[in-house]
Amino acid sequence: MVMEPGEQIKPQEVEVNTEAKPAQAPAPKEIIAPRKQGGVKGFVKEMVELVVVTLVLLIVIRWGLAEARYIPSSSMEPTLQINDRLLVEKVSGHLQKPIGRGEIIVFYPPPIEMGGVDLSNDPLKVLGRLTGLPFLPYEPAFIKRVIGVPGDHIKVQKGVGVYINGELLDESLYTKEKPNYDLEVLGDIGGRSSTGAYIRPFGTSKEPIIVPQDHYFMMGDNRNNSEDSHVWGFLPKDRVIGRACLLFWRRLDAPHYPRLTDE
Repeated sequence: MVMEPGEQIKPQEVEVNTEAKPAQAPAPKEIIAPRKQGGVKGFVKEMVELVVVTLVLLIVIRWGLAEARYIPSSSMEPTLQINDRLLVEKVSGHLQKPIGRGEIIVFYPPPIEMGGVDLSNDPLKVLGRLTGLPFLPYEPAFIKRVIGVPGDHIKVQKGVGVYINGELLDESLYTKEKPNYDLEVLGDIGGRSSTGAYIRPFGTSKEPIIVPQDHYFMMGDNRNNSEDSHVWGFLPKDRVIGRACLLFWRRLDAPHYPRLTDE
């Protein structure tokens, strides 16, 4: 093609789209919300599991190892005082260690002492017996000293003391005072029980007081203020809870100082 003089080449018109498209953002990743733990149902389940585990631990410790007890009466004075706290161990009992004369034992009293009422099979009382939880019903337990073991011949002389197989026991280290009653034969055993009833477990028997097999003769150190074997007779071995082994708390009253007088 021949260009005419003065003819200029016109630039090619290019169509330009002035509407710029925004850059597309990457698709957001899927957000995973934390899974709920079951709400109220899960909370209740955890609490039930916690309670069950706690009860199992209490039963294992209380039945297999030891339990704490407190002294509610003066029957073991001066050795133990009201409101003393002590530990009752049970390991030696599980190991079949024989109970010896002079040991202090915690036990469930014979039914005759409790008005003929024996240990209950009520679920709440059984649970209370096994766990010791204070808000559950409980059954009373006694604490006394072993005076006679199986085969021992027991005799008590008023104002003198206790004879075992004809020999007078030296109890000066732990008794509060001499007994104010006599025991010669089985018929002498009797008195007021904790329910207020007068009991005589052996009637008018003239047989000597000999401790049977698997039984013990128990007495409180406060001889004249103790509902013990001189009232309700012999204690069966299977009612023993354990041995008192450690006094861990005793409330001390403030000392009474003499008054000062003006000089």
